[in-house]
Amino acid sequence: MTEIRRNLRRVAATTVLAAALGLAAAPLASAADSAGAPQPVAQSDLAAARSAVQAPAVQDQLSHFFARKGVPPNQPLGITAADEAQAAAQAAPRLSGATVPVYTLDAAFVQGTAGAPAARPDFVASKVVARDGQSASVWTVRQGSGWRVVNIASGGDETDYPAKAAADGGGTAFREPQVNAWYVLRGGRVLPLDDEARRSVGAAGVSLAEYRTLVHRRYADKLPGSAYDRAGEGGGYRLGAEPEGNTGPAGQGAGVPLLVAGSALGVTALAGAGLAARRRFRG
Repeated sequence: MTEIRRNLRRVAATTVLAAALGLAAAPLASAADSAGAPQPVAQSDLAAARSAVQAPAVQDQLSHFFARKGVPPNQPLGITAADEAQAAAQAAPRLSGATVPVYTLDAAFVQGTAGAPAARPDFVASKVVARDGQSASVWTVRQGSGWRVVNIASGGDETDYPAKAAADGGGTAFREPQVNAWYVLRGGRVLPLDDEARRSVGAAGVSLAEYRTLVHRRYADKLPGSAYDRAGEGGGYRLGAEPEGNTGPAGQGAGVPLLVAGSALGVTALAGAGLAARRRFRG
């Protein structure tokens, strides 16, 4: 139960499959019709997103985020306002590492649309570190002609996993937020980057075609507007919820640890739905 709650908290604050998930599932495309490569993000956009993180108002938010150890402003804190202000003044947040695009499992890929990439650019993340060693991931999205910070989450998954993928041989890191899994797409295979991904596809990973079959099986009948959604089952289901006898591509047995679907598949972290995951602070 502890693991389920932990995954639910982390999944809830992610942006998940796009609005296209509301469409009916299409027949699965053939394995050869897509290389799975996602759309690249221009360096100029990454630079603009990074500049948005350096804005004085954002730096102030980050200082208070670190002073509060990630506790949201609408929740009680065990220190006084004066202590918070003093801690914020000492936080000295600084950017660390590269600003990177964050790719998320693509809805059209789940549906089996021919030529659909495995993942799409979802937002841009920058890692920020405080003087005391705390770290946070700052999420930015394009709004109009500029970039805006939309979320701050503790830790650095959104930049750490792409860095790990690059160090281990390259490829595109992407996430399947419903099961809190991070993968890298490399050489036509989907390889795990974290424990959840290893439980999902096995230590050796799976082919792109096998992964498409896997996510289609997981999510195609749980899209917004589906019977699953209409029945109010969007809160997820536990390990072992996949059909009996469905052991997964790597023989892992029980299926997905947790799935958030239906109406829960909104842009939760960015739309301000008030769901808690990791620790986050939105201005």
